[in-house]
Amino acid sequence: MEVKIAVRSVHREIVIETDLSADEVEQELRNSLAADRGVFSLTDTKGMRVVVPVSSLGFVEIGEDASRVVGFGGTI
Repeated sequence: MEVKIAVRSVHREIVIETDLSADEVEQELRNSLAADRGVFSLTDTKGMRVVVPVSSLGFVEIGEDASRVVGFGGTI
């Protein structure tokens, strides 16, 4: 699943591919926001961890994995 994290005053979003479900990512975010001086952290599919102070978060976009169709449609 792809997760996009916008950080205040940074022009590019952080894009992470994670094995967590949308509900698990949302729960991690909720836990981070509830903590005093919390940090939001996720680990990507390669084991790299991204840590962002919640005070710097702009937004978090949680996408669902969609099966991608590869090939050509139609008949010949």
